[in-house]
Amino acid sequence: MAETSAPLRCLVVDDDPLAIQIVENCVSNTPFLHHVASCESAVAAAEILRQQPIDVLFLDVEMPLMSGLDLLRTLQDPPLVVLITSNKGYAVEAFEHDVLDYIVKPISYARFLKAAQKALETVQAYSTGTDAIEAPQNQEFTFVKVDSRLVKVLFDEVRYVEALGDYVHIVTGQSKLIVYSTMRAVEEKFPASLFVRVHRSFIVNLKRVQTIEDNTIILDNKHIPIGQTYLREVFQRLNKF
Repeated sequence: MAETSAPLRCLVVDDDPLAIQIVENCVSNTPFLHHVASCESAVAAAEILRQQPIDVLFLDVEMPLMSGLDLLRTLQDPPLVVLITSNKGYAVEAFEHDVLDYIVKPISYARFLKAAQKALETVQAYSTGTDAIEAPQNQEFTFVKVDSRLVKVLFDEVRYVEALGDYVHIVTGQSKLIVYSTMRAVEEKFPASLFVRVHRSFIVNLKRVQTIEDNTIILDNKHIPIGQTYLREVFQRLNKF
């Protein structure tokens, strides 16, 4: 990953030469981006990613031989990914791969710049010591998959998250979302500045904690135990909050 003072290294992948030209023009007009290479296939992109560091991948979805999503499945340590496609139907699968953003063609520079700024904010979060897969601190929401839908979750509205087998319950003041996920994935996606793991089965929003009694958090009349291995960190976080 590039230092925040250096331009972000970009790779553009699309089987349409005109689309490549449009994205390259957007990159060249964005001071904090640097165009490294472009290619017309996911296969060629895989080789470039193997040979040199890339910070941001601007990736088309529908390409012959191997799609953009197929490429993402092969990458063990992918760069930040902005998917660019003419088909809105890939949005759910795209966010399953934790893509940074999803742009629907035709591309406007304003929409491109919004995605580029999100990439810059994410890299800046890395450089200041933020966990590499934690949401940027100024991001106020995320999307989670509920059945076949992507549901927007405002971090501030989340009370707690509870593990139940292969699922988690994300509890807000208005709803309880059942999401196929792990607690580790939730920890990685929810901002550490606001949430803390208090038990192997619970993550709580620090702002919503009302009372602690006998190592039990009382939150909206829900009694949440604090696990012995989490006690020290929980009380440190609460004292600093």
